[in-house]
Amino acid sequence: MADQLVPSAHRTTTVEKGRFTTAHCTCGWRGPARRARSKARTDAAEHEASP
Repeated sequence: MADQLVPSAHRTTTVEKGRFTTAHCTCGWRGPARRARSKARTDAAEHEASP
């Protein structure tokens, strides 16, 4: 049986710092600081879809 490489899953979260929210991923990626939480969540979803 051949070993198969399993791609690591990208797991994103949003982190609030003051008035800004930033999307972070377990792979080390960080999105831009956003005032709108919804935009930071969109950044995270887009990163998970195409890392």
